[in-house]
Amino acid sequence: MIEAWILLAAWVLALVGGLVAGLLTVGAMQQTAERARAQSHPVTAVLTRDGPGGNDRPAGGALVWGTVRWTEPDGAGHTDRTRVPAAATPGSRITVWTNGHGALTSPPASAADTAFQSVLGGLWAGTATVGLVIGTAKLAQSRLDHHRFDQWDDEWARMDTRWGRMTG
Repeated sequence: MIEAWILLAAWVLALVGGLVAGLLTVGAMQQTAERARAQSHPVTAVLTRDGPGGNDRPAGGALVWGTVRWTEPDGAGHTDRTRVPAAATPGSRITVWTNGHGALTSPPASAADTAFQSVLGGLWAGTATVGLVIGTAKLAQSRLDHHRFDQWDDEWARMDTRWGRMTG
């Protein structure tokens, strides 16, 4: 009887806990992405120097390292290295992303990417919670089974002795 209650409680806790864990994870990931989007902004930079390679540059849309210069809205000038299109030449205008301190950062994830990653993270968190709860219930069930088998062994030994013989 106790095993049935443990199983019922485990399934209810797994369903509710998995749902709550998934939703909390989705919310946290969405907030983190929104904060990253709010802290970064695009700036137009000028490519000042080609990346290494010259004629050995890859063809197509590949990226190479190049030095860029940009001015923040507050008038502060910055120079740094970043990945630029292989076809870009010195003097080309390139959009780069900076954080609130003027340092280069990667572009923030799009709303669609953020939604996908958040849902995926929520599914992982929910699944992990369900697995943990069901695993704990199975462990409890195993302990109860072990206890029942020990009792059965003890009773069998008593009955076997009463009949005047020992098996095993």
